[in-house]
Amino acid sequence: MPALAHYRAPAWLPGGQAQTVWPALVSRRFSGAAPCYERERWTTPDGDFIDVDLQRAPRPDARWLIMFHGLEGSSRSQYAEAFAREAAAAGLHFAVPHFRGCSGELNLAPRAYHSGDFEEVGWILDRLRERSGAPLLAAGISLGGNALLRWAEEAGDGAARVAASVAAVCSPVDLAAGGHAIGRGFNRLVYTRMFLATMKPRALARLARHPGLFDAERMRAARDLYEFDNLFTAPLHGFRDTEDYWARASAKPHLHRIRIPALVLNARNDPFVPAWSLPVAHEVGEHVTLWQPPHGGHVGFPAGTPPGHVQAMPAAVLGWLQAHA
Repeated sequence: MPALAHYRAPAWLPGGQAQTVWPALVSRRFSGAAPCYERERWTTPDGDFIDVDLQRAPRPDARWLIMFHGLEGSSRSQYAEAFAREAAAAGLHFAVPHFRGCSGELNLAPRAYHSGDFEEVGWILDRLRERSGAPLLAAGISLGGNALLRWAEEAGDGAARVAASVAAVCSPVDLAAGGHAIGRGFNRLVYTRMFLATMKPRALARLARHPGLFDAERMRAARDLYEFDNLFTAPLHGFRDTEDYWARASAKPHLHRIRIPALVLNARNDPFVPAWSLPVAHEVGEHVTLWQPPHGGHVGFPAGTPPGHVQAMPAAVLGWLQAHA
């Protein structure tokens, strides 16, 4: 079994909070030059757009690795650049599709993105599969991983035509458990504020473009993701309220429906995803592999001597995807 399934953090970086914050801000993401992307803008079926950053492999017929980023992430997130490095080393084409509004420019339509956005994920994968000679490898980080798993669940037997294997890293597959965890204590003081600092202005910019979407004063007063989702995410994406969104968008209840190899990796000390909420073997189907190491934080998994690096997780996940393709 690969080492990451039993990963333990370096002794110099103890605790889930430290293993989350330090790797994101300080640890090395890659060796050598930063990934060099080319950007494509795709028109969506509803007349909006998304931006997709691509890193080409030397061989035109190389397989594609697709990575879906997390909440408010991008192709420049630490995990994306680490995956880009691993893809280049493996000789793979690499793509990071940006969820709507996350590429640096506000999208045109009122809708944004959400944890269960499997239809958007499916459309993106279909587009990339058209230019690939073989089914894709796909990974999703946090929110992006839950959405990717929801796509695999909904696609059923048809998923194999598009993707050879998928992986979800530190994904809150029980959205209610994750949503309540991030709204309490240190998480609320630090991470909730950090997310809302970009999400609320972007929502208000949408309101200026599409008057009447929601109550601006209530948005300005929102202090946690529960309130934000109740006011914005849920009603704009077809859900009744936050509880309905979290219940219907969660991947955990449907993991047994997946029909292609799927890796679900969660550190048990992830401050965003309580260990008690993680799936266990009898809740998933035969195609799903669970890695639940005791350490790692939220998309951290640092390795090496200070300041450390974050390449161990992408290397292990990509190795698993290739071995099960």
